[in-house]
Amino acid sequence: MQNRDETVIDTQVHPLKTLTPAQFMALGGSAVAFVRPISGDEVNTLLSEEGFEPDGLYHLVMSADGTPLMVADTREAVDEWLSDRNLGLVALH
Repeated sequence: MQNRDETVIDTQVHPLKTLTPAQFMALGGSAVAFVRPISGDEVNTLLSEEGFEPDGLYHLVMSADGTPLMVADTREAVDEWLSDRNLGLVALH
């Protein structure tokens, strides 16, 4: 087992974090999506809409370039919506 020096901090920024929306599109940003949990309060702020329960938990589908695509209250609704689209889904960890 290797011992790592936990005090060393990697200050190098990953290149994907600095891409512009146009660069993401060139990489297929419009064909890749990710799903993340989001609170109703965040949805109301992000989409400038009301009607989502502030304490509710929702599922936000976003394209790789950060464009919100849809919000659902169940993962099943997201899966159904995605099944009709030609999108690659990225798992976040």
